[in-house]
Amino acid sequence: MTPEPTELITGIRELTTQTDGAPRLADAALVIADGRIAWIGPASAAPAADLRTDVGGRAALPGWVDSHTHLVFAGDRAAEFEARMGGQPYAAGGILTTVAATRAATEAQLRAAASRLRQEAEAQGTTFLESKTGYGLDLASEVRSARVAASVADVVTFLGAHIVPPGIDRRDYLDLVTGPMLAAVAPHARFIDAFCEVGAFDVEESREVLEAGRAAGLGLRLHGNQLGFSGGVRLAVEIGAASVDHCNHLEPADIDALAASATVATLLPACDLSTRQPFAPARRLLDAGASIALATNCNPGSSFTTSMAFCVATAVLQMGLTIEEAVWAATRGGARALGRDTGSDAVGVLRVGGRADLQVLDAPSVAHLAYRPGVPLTWAVWRQGVRAGGHSPAPLPA
Repeated sequence: MTPEPTELITGIRELTTQTDGAPRLADAALVIADGRIAWIGPASAAPAADLRTDVGGRAALPGWVDSHTHLVFAGDRAAEFEARMGGQPYAAGGILTTVAATRAATEAQLRAAASRLRQEAEAQGTTFLESKTGYGLDLASEVRSARVAASVADVVTFLGAHIVPPGIDRRDYLDLVTGPMLAAVAPHARFIDAFCEVGAFDVEESREVLEAGRAAGLGLRLHGNQLGFSGGVRLAVEIGAASVDHCNHLEPADIDALAASATVATLLPACDLSTRQPFAPARRLLDAGASIALATNCNPGSSFTTSMAFCVATAVLQMGLTIEEAVWAATRGGARALGRDTGSDAVGVLRVGGRADLQVLDAPSVAHLAYRPGVPLTWAVWRQGVRAGGHSPAPLPA
């Protein structure tokens, strides 16, 4: 086979690699070969390559790792959002509106809609993302959602335990989720999840779901402590979950438990804004030594955005993180939450021999992600060494 041409990307004013302890590199360049990073160093010492792309003094960094999305759905909940902005509180039961629309859609319609969202995310710098099931909530619909998610996302999470659908006994539904539904979905999934919250599933029900998933060979994740002190965070730590997501309401003991564990606290600031929940205590978590990730929670009810840059800006401007901390959480942190932050196939990091997943900003520094909030700064994106997405405005001034 003819080898893929190598590509030199040069003219990088600031390169964020996210390798452990490495500072941002000034006046840098890198070489891509066969979808991986073959060389990183000063532009003045860059080797020759088959192709050369000069990014004109822009900043480069790893592609975003969006570790929490719900891309497979049909329908629209703008009316619910408008009512919430008028003062109606957010409740888990709104999920059922999306369940009805998703069940009524064809698999082709679901795949097309999810693919559009994936493309939208990639154009904004996201090169690796997770998606959950959870809007089917019967065996056939959950399997269909898992197939669609597997065709669109990099990682699939089974979320049959999203909410108990109408018309079925609660115990019977848990038996379905932990039995036939799990068996049918597991071949398409990497993780299992549960919505441990008032109006959804309590701690013991969530434990039952996760233990069944573990027995089926799936990794564990959990929605926890979004609407109150649900006990989800401590369950996630106790059971060894890879991540616990939302984390809006934390007691000091919750923070201590996370800091002493390998469980990543995945924070979802766009969701917090949309539901008018208090922001998760990102600063307290980091100061205690916990690992955090940032993700979009893209879904039609509580966080209909694919913009990781918006989440980064919000984390800096509203949650007390530094630029470095927020960008780390949106890259390496997301990778850690998905078990993809180490090894030869790690994501969220730029290092020799690793995947060539990177983005270039139409700005000289990652600081502009928060300095210019809301501005679409993605200039170019490479995913596994192939350029896609972004846009190409005029070169930056010298």
